[in-house]
Amino acid sequence: MPARHEVHEAEIRRRIEEIVTGVKAKDLGGLERLYATDVVSFDVEPPLRHMGVAAKMSNWERVFTAFRDVTYEVRDLTVTAGEEVAFGHCFGRLAGTLEDGTATSGIWVRATFCFQKVEGTWLIVHDQASVPLDIRSGQGVTDLEP
Repeated sequence: MPARHEVHEAEIRRRIEEIVTGVKAKDLGGLERLYATDVVSFDVEPPLRHMGVAAKMSNWERVFTAFRDVTYEVRDLTVTAGEEVAFGHCFGRLAGTLEDGTATSGIWVRATFCFQKVEGTWLIVHDQASVPLDIRSGQGVTDLEP
């Protein structure tokens, strides 16, 4: 029988897979169910901090408006889970066809998901997506691959 933390880690991996599925389906409702109402998101787009599930869904809505079809790929996912909190980090990449018909392979970002068990359900309470910074130019480095 698997240890309790292994069961929780498997649940978190399933939740992250639900993000992948929700993005591909452009399913805002499905994605919204994965986040706590007071989620704090440090996304790649300004401002520095997005507060609340409405702000997070606004970010996803902008993605879905920009893409005719979209995929989200996760690589090198590592998960650590306790009884009430868990986190995962990975590389993530949005790709697909933009609304103007341009195909894009996207850029890899570093992604972190922090979960809390809320009334028996693992919800994302914090997430962060970032790219490395070239200190000399002050620009994000977007051509790296895992």
